[in-house]
Amino acid sequence: MLDYEFGRGAASALPKDGLRFTYSRRSGRMKQVTHSGRLFATIRPNGAIAPTLYGASVLAKSKNYLSNAVVVRDEAVSFVKEGKSVFCKFVESAGRHVLPKGEVAILDRTGEVIGVGKAKLRGDVMLSFNSGVAVKVRGTYSR
Repeated sequence: MLDYEFGRGAASALPKDGLRFTYSRRSGRMKQVTHSGRLFATIRPNGAIAPTLYGASVLAKSKNYLSNAVVVRDEAVSFVKEGKSVFCKFVESAGRHVLPKGEVAILDRTGEVIGVGKAKLRGDVMLSFNSGVAVKVRGTYSR
């Protein structure tokens, strides 16, 4: 499922031990994935995987997963960490698999995952616009 949603090879960073799956009692569908007691990802009703910040940090070890990432400029890092949306003018680079409504990791210039969210635009469009929301932030580090 990870390879399908985030690109071939993204699952290579998936931990081999300590994964636990939670299923819905009503529908029998997978709801959550935990790793060593920490929430790794939520599975949406449509089957899409929504990694948590922890899950994105683990998956970011795979170069293929980083094609679903958005790198922001230094002046936007503090806003992302507060849970505010990423605007196009602060996007430094975007992976080739960043698509509208797709789950993305938000990275600072050093490559640290600082947030996760849902893309509002394609990656190349984010770079060409100077205004508007690029990513709606869903989860951040609370520091």
